[in-house]
Amino acid sequence: RAAKPTRTVVVAGVPEGLVQDEVLADILTIHFQKSRNNGGDVEEVTYPTRDRGVAYVTFEDQEVVESVLRKDEHQLEDRRLSQPCPLRVARYCEHVSSFRIHLLLLPL
Repeated sequence: RAAKPTRTVVVAGVPEGLVQDEVLADILTIHFQKSRNNGGDVEEVTYPTRDRGVAYVTFEDQEVVESVLRKDEHQLEDRRLSQPCPLRVARYCEHVSSFRIHLLLLPL
């Protein structure tokens, strides 16, 4: 099994304040487990983090990371959210900086 950092993605654009943090972590888990989102088995979702609107999703398998990154557009949708929320997904690296995360948050 690959090391945890290689099985993790950074997710930016996570909506804040719409639901409780634990509920949002569950919604993210469900999103990234769905095959239509190129997902797979999620080991862990880290949310909230020290960076606002950012979560870390760790998968059981490194191949799922590659699959998730290939998907053009991620829309977080759940009946508990008032509207679909576009997410930006990037490969995690050990020294993910706040600067890099802010770049992820810039509008497309």
